[in-house]
Amino acid sequence: MKPVLLLTLPLTAALALGGCARLGLPDMFPAAKEPELGPAPLDASVAPEQVVVPVGTPQTPEALDTTSASDRAKAQDSAGGVEIGRTIASLGAATEPGFWMKTPLVDAPAKGRPVYMANGKSVSVDLIPLDGPATAGSQMSLAALRLVEAPLTGLPEMQVFKMR
Repeated sequence: MKPVLLLTLPLTAALALGGCARLGLPDMFPAAKEPELGPAPLDASVAPEQVVVPVGTPQTPEALDTTSASDRAKAQDSAGGVEIGRTIASLGAATEPGFWMKTPLVDAPAKGRPVYMANGKSVSVDLIPLDGPATAGSQMSLAALRLVEAPLTGLPEMQVFKMR
């Protein structure tokens, strides 16, 4: 008779506690309440002009690249320099204008020339230090990637030269 009592006792307790709500008794095991979430705080480190995108403007690379034809011609006219390394590049901030490369290969701003390894095309850029080990990747401006005809959504390999 003892085994039957041991089996029925937990079942009886579960049914009794489950019926508390029907009798208006306080809930013995209240469910955890989800915290209320408000709007996400704004990131004060991002300037408003960096996040504003013109409404109604097509968001194509051509529309976002604000460099002039003469700027592009000057940037293409590059040669020389001392090789400082190779890096895998990705598209940096597409709305940040100009010809630049943020890279851990330099520790101070300098003039440079990345060469897209797949086709040998190069562009004159401002080299901007980027925190990280020298083996970390780099970021290039939209205008620079377009000029060397590298894929905007890829990870092209660049040979980087620093101008003297």
